[in-house]
Amino acid sequence: MGVTSSPIDWYAARASGIVAYLLLTVVVLVGLTLSGQLRLRRWPKFAITDVHRFGGLLVGVFVSIHVLTIALDTYTPFSLTQLVVPFTSHYRPLWTALGIVAAELLAAIAISNALRNTIPYRWWRRIHVLNLAVWAAATVHGIGAGTDSPSAWITAMYLVSVSSVLAALAWRLGRRRLAPAAVRGLAGVAALVGIAAVIALAATPHSGAAPHTVATLPSSFSDSFSGSLSRENGAAGTMLSINGHGTGSAPVLVRIDLVTTDGSSISDTSLQLEDSANGSICTGTVSNIGATGFNGSCSLPTGTSRTVDATWQLDADDLTGTLNLAA
Repeated sequence: MGVTSSPIDWYAARASGIVAYLLLTVVVLVGLTLSGQLRLRRWPKFAITDVHRFGGLLVGVFVSIHVLTIALDTYTPFSLTQLVVPFTSHYRPLWTALGIVAAELLAAIAISNALRNTIPYRWWRRIHVLNLAVWAAATVHGIGAGTDSPSAWITAMYLVSVSSVLAALAWRLGRRRLAPAAVRGLAGVAALVGIAAVIALAATPHSGAAPHTVATLPSSFSDSFSGSLSRENGAAGTMLSINGHGTGSAPVLVRIDLVTTDGSSISDTSLQLEDSANGSICTGTVSNIGATGFNGSCSLPTGTSRTVDATWQLDADDLTGTLNLAA
């Protein structure tokens, strides 16, 4: 379904997903504050309620941008069915399915909010509690399907978000049943459980393979390659992006971004290879690029390095050739 290979779409999909998750975390935390009837000295209840509602609207906006930009981008093309039906995607089916479920539950909550004055309050209340399920599914989806998940700052974001929400949930459930000291202890334990859960989930192979297997690219391969070249001009220079994939036995997705300030030399590069079958990602840089191909290197999360080179023929903005990976 993808219709463009512009790097803007790819970066927008990643950024909008992260922003949507952060906003959702804030909405859940504010919702727990409201349901727990916590009083803040400088924030009246109506102001907190307005923040909760407006935050929910923003979550919907950024989730919509996330889905739309994924649909437009050709780096990891999705059909309409794969975007709306869980477990039909070829890309990390389990983790992607959780994202689809989260988005559809969020849509159901939005509909119930629009019909709040026409449906029984107890129904609306029960549907509204699904925000926690949306947040949980979005968390697992982001860690499992996000290409930025191995980054330290992304991991830190999930650690803070999950520990905060679980601590707030523990406070909400225990504040009327336990003494204040016991509630604080319970919240602390919940936060530690959240930290452990994020670390364990981040260490889990994201391909859906058995836990004892480690998803990784082959030590070496040579495969036919097809892709496209796009250019984005800016005040600081020109970004050249290449999207492609192996068309033979190695189903590898390739993304290269190059920044040039003078049209000939490279000032900044980014290289990413991903095995679409098992989700293994190899990231690195390009050392040389020309009219007939490129050379570079990348590293797996395990620290193992690979050399990458490709030879291609350029027809307008379409590329065809051979992609090589070596240990």
